[in-house]
Amino acid sequence: MQPHSKLPWLKNTPLPRNFCLMILFGGLSIGCPSGASFLTPGDYRFELTKSGRTRTYWVHVPPQAISGPLPLVINLHGGGGNARQHRRSSGMDEAADRDGYIAVYPNGTGRWTNHLLTWNAGDCCGYAQNQGIDDVGFISALIDDIERRAAIDFKRIYIVGHSNGGMMAHRLGDELPERIAAIASVAGAHMPFNRKGRSVPVLQLHSVDDPRALYEGSLGPPFPLTGMRVMHSSVQATVSAWIQRNGCDSIASEKELKKWHQHTAQLWVYGNCRNGAEVALWKLSGAGHGWPGAEPKMEVLLGPATKVIDANTEVWRFFSRFSLSR
Repeated sequence: MQPHSKLPWLKNTPLPRNFCLMILFGGLSIGCPSGASFLTPGDYRFELTKSGRTRTYWVHVPPQAISGPLPLVINLHGGGGNARQHRRSSGMDEAADRDGYIAVYPNGTGRWTNHLLTWNAGDCCGYAQNQGIDDVGFISALIDDIERRAAIDFKRIYIVGHSNGGMMAHRLGDELPERIAAIASVAGAHMPFNRKGRSVPVLQLHSVDDPRALYEGSLGPPFPLTGMRVMHSSVQATVSAWIQRNGCDSIASEKELKKWHQHTAQLWVYGNCRNGAEVALWKLSGAGHGWPGAEPKMEVLLGPATKVIDANTEVWRFFSRFSLSR
């Protein structure tokens, strides 16, 4: 669906942040949508140009948008996927409707417009890495773009990703700490390198039995159709790097233990971080590389699906506790 507005003369026109909010609070009424948002509840596809490339992203606006500014969750697909596929398979639209946030699904880049897309997480993956695509710049521009289109709570912008998208989430948290309130990665480990700026709350969800993004790190198996292989950071090394960056306790406490059939999930939390941040790890066993809580998909390639936890629920439970101070 293409974007629409109750202000025809503003349709598709980029405007300053809080344009409608400023008008409303200034005592004028010119037909801004309820909730001071150009986007009413529904689904949208947008394009923006970054570094000479036309990039695309999908937006799901929940019913709560009629009431005022909402948090924003940017959900990054895995390597070889695309935004539409990940939107369906993760099931985050339903979670956004339940919990009251705007969900955004950007597309990575590749040789083809909508297939085999990847993110440049720095040392991974595929086309995006090989071409030196500025995905940090793209996501920053996307945030600017969606802030002009919808009523966003600027203090509550979050990034989550799957696999290569999870690696990208780590990079974005490391390089855009003043814009992103918290990050989460599902089955994608990547150590931060910048180690400057604000402490960033981090949630990692990963199975010790992941057959693709190996928990202990090292070279992963070949990707189907391409033969490409990826060197993965270990989960513990990634967590340890964030602990050091955020100044957290080096010893974790176990907060929860869940079981589902032969699968388990342990929640380990590293607390006492600077500025109220936290590093947390959902450590699964028995599960594969998929999105926890989602319906089974390509289990021959990804390993067993699991319902031991629901990734959307746990990610939002984590995100909802953190916001920027500005």
